[in-house]
Amino acid sequence: MKQLIFGFILAVQFLTRIPVPVSCPWNKNTSRWAIRSYPLVGIILGFILAVLLYFVAPYLPLGMLALFTVSVCVWLTGGLHLDGWMDVADAIGSNAPLERKWEIMKDPVVGSFGHIALLFLLAWKTIFIYSLFESDLPIYSFIFIFAFSRLGAVVLLIALPAAKKQGLAWEWRKNVNKLDGLYAAIPVIGIVWLFPDFLYLIPSYIVFIVFLGIWVKVKFKGINGDLLGTAIEGGELWGLAITWIYILFVIA
Repeated sequence: MKQLIFGFILAVQFLTRIPVPVSCPWNKNTSRWAIRSYPLVGIILGFILAVLLYFVAPYLPLGMLALFTVSVCVWLTGGLHLDGWMDVADAIGSNAPLERKWEIMKDPVVGSFGHIALLFLLAWKTIFIYSLFESDLPIYSFIFIFAFSRLGAVVLLIALPAAKKQGLAWEWRKNVNKLDGLYAAIPVIGIVWLFPDFLYLIPSYIVFIVFLGIWVKVKFKGINGDLLGTAIEGGELWGLAITWIYILFVIA
């Protein structure tokens, strides 16, 4: 139980900017429980966002509410995943050989492709959220989108080889296996069981993970921390887009 708690705290400390002033040991067991906790951390982030929206939504016009939602998402994660998104965009935009792509991703300076990718990511998120609020999206929907996005990152981490035998992805991956993916899926299965209206997200995220995994394997030959961040950010955008399509064309 202690290893589980330490692993969960490590996941919160790594994936969020929620202050948890507890020193946790890093070892095989705690790192495995940290990976297993990724979707649970997504659920917590979605819950925090839903609570904030519950209190501020009555006082803000939809445009400001959408921007507030995106801003809170960035604040809760400290922009950690956005950094990976920009690094990957710079690497892909360079059209350089693979080794050069890795060098670009390590460069702390963000290039033009990274800035452009960030702009479009945040813009599309804001537009989708605005449109979903217009359609009376339940504010707890973010819990499911955040959880599935982080579960997708876990699946990719387990399914794909590490691109390099160094870095965060290598440290996370070397202690995990398929069983950890099943553990990670338990809280996601639980919330979907409680709210079956969100079953449509399961096949949509399977499609997203499969195609993203193929793309990563072709372009980078393996996974790293920046690509995991990209998977989370891309997964959130995908969830918003699929939810918008579902509400517009299925429910309506």
